[in-house]
Amino acid sequence: MSDRLPAALEVAGLRRQVEASGGFATVLKAGDEDRGSILLSILERGAYFGCLQRGWSSDGYRWRRTGPSEMSELAEFLDRERRIDPDLWLIELDVPHGERFIVDIAVTG
Repeated sequence: MSDRLPAALEVAGLRRQVEASGGFATVLKAGDEDRGSILLSILERGAYFGCLQRGWSSDGYRWRRTGPSEMSELAEFLDRERRIDPDLWLIELDVPHGERFIVDIAVTG
């Protein structure tokens, strides 16, 4: 049995977590409700910070950094990822502290 939550439920939880910490979350593209992968585009107070994607590792599902380092390459990257995986959720998070958010999400899974 998998320790993975349905994608829609995890997205809802992420949105609540971000909004509770003073940030903003929006779904750019909804994917498959149950099995869709999730890709997060993270902004820190409006400035592009990086991307995280949930993936399988030997100890279960974990978040890993992915994507471009520059905002100018983000749209092309997101379009390419969506073409590869049409079930992919694209979520934009604008958080007060990007690095802290990434550490917190990596610890909580």
